[in-house]
Amino acid sequence: MRFLPGLICLLPLLSPLAHAELIDDVNDRGELRIAVEANTSPFNFKEDGKLTGFEVELGQMLAGELDVRADFVVTDAGDLLSGVESGKYDVAINHIAMTPELAERFDTSAVYSQPDAQLLARKDETPRPLVMAQSFQPEEKSEPAPSLVIPFQKGNPAFKASLDNALERIKDDGRLEQLSQKWLGRRN
Repeated sequence: MRFLPGLICLLPLLSPLAHAELIDDVNDRGELRIAVEANTSPFNFKEDGKLTGFEVELGQMLAGELDVRADFVVTDAGDLLSGVESGKYDVAINHIAMTPELAERFDTSAVYSQPDAQLLARKDETPRPLVMAQSFQPEEKSEPAPSLVIPFQKGNPAFKASLDNALERIKDDGRLEQLSQKWLGRRN
């Protein structure tokens, strides 16, 4: 019976509600783990063996605003969202459009871009699957632009606030606009 009070004190720690907030984990590690496919220019791709593109630079800016380093993890489409859901990655920045299905599984950042759907669906010399392409197939030019967001595990309101605030600072000072013009050739 001497152990019962100690066990009772540990019960709240075993509760799923007692899990650490994602922002605390990110700060403790000093890095934001960002999943990308690295196969879709101009969003994220490898050039001379180096990861680059619109979303790579955006991820670096966001990590900088959160005062941590960006740790990019190249993965495939099958692991991208499931890895975020399981906690393997903190976020996926991979031209992912907001859909009702995405909202059911994840919390998301504010919209960071609304590129022309033709830019997302354009063909290279080698076909590459897009996370976007599965949820957004424009049939005519009057179709609205997709809203690109950054998904992360549900139940992390402090992380959402931190991520959205970082994104807002990047928008407000014009860096997001410059990034859009550089990589997407258009105003955001």
